[in-house]
Amino acid sequence: MRTTLTLDDDLAARLEELSQRRGVSFKQVVNDTIRKGLAPSGGRTLDLPSYSCGGPLPGIDLDKALQLDAKLENEYLRQKLLAGK
Repeated sequence: MRTTLTLDDDLAARLEELSQRRGVSFKQVVNDTIRKGLAPSGGRTLDLPSYSCGGPLPGIDLDKALQLDAKLENEYLRQKLLAGK
């Protein structure tokens, strides 16, 4: 299909650079780039290392997140009061 498309100058320059670098036509680069942009993204997976931070403190049940939050906030406020801030 033949159509007229107005490109922003910065995009046209990047596409032209790709065209020259790959040694293919401008039309081919535009079509390939649009295809990539319209393709469904399968999501990229990263293989990252994991590290243990130790277990929970004694008396803290991790299944009760709100209780944990309250205990941590109380401890923070207590330390802040002791420091006189």
